Amino acid sequence: MTESFAQFLQEYPAYAQTTALDTLRAQEYSRLDSTRQVYLDYTGGGLYADGQVRQHQQILLGGVYGNPHSTNPTSLAATELVEGARSAVLRFFNADPQEYDVIFTANASGALKLVGESYPFAPGDQYLLTFDNHNSVNGIREFAHARGAQVTYLPVALPDLRVPEEQLQEKLRLARPGGNNLFAYPAQSNFSSVQHPLDWIEQAHQAGWDVLLDAAAFAPSNRLDLSVIHPDFVPLSFYKIFGYPTGLGALLARRSALKKLARPWFAGGTITVASVQGDKYYLAEGHAAFEDGTVDYLNIPAIEIGLRHIENVGIETIHQRVLTLTGWLLQNLLAMRHSSGVPLVRVYGPANNQARGGAVTVNFFDEHNQPIDHRAIEEAANRQNISLRTGCFCNPGAGEVALGISRVELDVCFHGPGHETRLTLDDFRLCIDGKSSGAVRISVGMVSNFEDIQAFLQFCRGLLR
Repeated sequence: MTESFAQFLQEYPAYAQTTALDTLRAQEYSRLDSTRQVYLDYTGGGLYADGQVRQHQQILLGGVYGNPHSTNPTSLAATELVEGARSAVLRFFNADPQEYDVIFTANASGALKLVGESYPFAPGDQYLLTFDNHNSVNGIREFAHARGAQVTYLPVALPDLRVPEEQLQEKLRLARPGGNNLFAYPAQSNFSSVQHPLDWIEQAHQAGWDVLLDAAAFAPSNRLDLSVIHPDFVPLSFYKIFGYPTGLGALLARRSALKKLARPWFAGGTITVASVQGDKYYLAEGHAAFEDGTVDYLNIPAIEIGLRHIENVGIETIHQRVLTLTGWLLQNLLAMRHSSGVPLVRVYGPANNQARGGAVTVNFFDEHNQPIDHRAIEEAANRQNISLRTGCFCNPGAGEVALGISRVELDVCFHGPGHETRLTLDDFRLCIDGKSSGAVRISVGMVSNFEDIQAFLQFCRGLLR
């Protein structure tokens, strides 16, 4: 370990600038080591510090908080905490309150559904999205289809699963002049960890598009500065950034973009006046029109605590830690070969640190170059207390390209006997017989350390034959 660490520091000297995270891990995340957990699923969910929970508990035990939809003392106390958290979100992302508003949701998927159901698609309008979007972004296409808009996918190309620039420019020209055109892409793919250029936002604006930037996988270890870039919609899940609380996300939306949205219904809290006899309602302004019912006012204060925690640690320090460990992980995985000379893994996405995040997605192969079922890899990792993730990670487009699953195969599968309305995962595996139906994702984060990576690499060496 000592010799390997010395080599690692020689190749990735910036890691030495992140040693404050080791102290933080010992003080605030000691349960990782006391329970001997190797946590490598940060893209699935971040981890919380002990102090976040204690601070939140102090707030709950130190006051009385009521439903914010009133002006009584306990309601005003809750409102103050909720609005404080809303302001903290804007500060964290350096978003001008005059330009952006924050809508609290259950998660990033809830934020995306708000956009999908409310965006004013009409016949001839366009919904453009990259292949490597999360299913919650893909799902917006159903709203577009229902209203007669055209849905177009922008392919990603092997080996790195990036979008060819010329294809982007070609598709951006599809915008309907004077229409409602929405372009959606992830700042960082949750499958390949590719980081797509943020300057696409302004290019799309110039071509007549509104832009939805999915920042769920990007924000935990990268600076997202909304004074520099100006996407119209940014969905987030806070647990991915700082672990606690779960069940809360947000839609950061430009106020000008919010005015375009037309909600298909109203609910408690979203209106100023509603009438039964008059069959009429008036929507509230700004975020209030989109926060259905009563917001999670007892958990929302934990968002400000979590953001303050990340600010104290420093997003640049987190970014550097993730970058160095990812580089070492990639380098060592790609060097592993069976005695037959067959590589142990095949990486889906960039094989180096250029414009990528901290998730490494692979499949494992035996000495005969036959794929090892990703479920078997997960089961073996489980036995060693290694937490990773397998499947397609709700990102079917990137998975289909990476795994070589063709449109023809999918059509045969989807139109097979009994598959018209129901298709199980086992049915799907049979459809693509002989091909992998998923992959293994290893993702590092804020308090990952060298020992975590070495433990995983040792696990991988045990698969060599």
